[in-house]
Amino acid sequence: MRVALTLFLVLLVALLLQTAMVSRINLLSGSADLFLVILAAWALQERVRFAWLWGAAAGLLVGGVSGAQWFIYLAAYLSVIGMARLLTRRIWQAPLLAMFAVTFTGTLVLTMFTYVYRILFEIALPLGEVFIQVILPSILLNLLLAVAIHPLMRDIAGRLYPAEVLA
Repeated sequence: MRVALTLFLVLLVALLLQTAMVSRINLLSGSADLFLVILAAWALQERVRFAWLWGAAAGLLVGGVSGAQWFIYLAAYLSVIGMARLLTRRIWQAPLLAMFAVTFTGTLVLTMFTYVYRILFEIALPLGEVFIQVILPSILLNLLLAVAIHPLMRDIAGRLYPAEVLA
């Protein structure tokens, strides 16, 4: 029950912040994705359960309110969860490095999914220009956001899933 309530509150606050503030912070044509960074930080916590549920809920929520197709966000966010859970098992000694790797790769996956969709169904844009104007600035903004979000999500996970006390 605590986890479900926390999921609801975090996603609600993230939606409000994303739509009201974070999406307005642009660098060239790129913008930060608060949900992607939150999901990466949450899934990198070892004791966390229900990370896939967070990814699915966030993907459907953001897909419902954004201008892009809902399945793009759902697929991208679930791939972020998958990468983070994989790295949790492999690089547990360097959590911030794992956070940067998942954020970098997740941003690349999300923007490439959007780019491919636009090529197939909307308008073809030159990849070089998209890479310089959208992808690189989005990666930079998400990495800067990751520095602040990672300790916050680690604290929330520590409160929801306290470590077992050894007697």
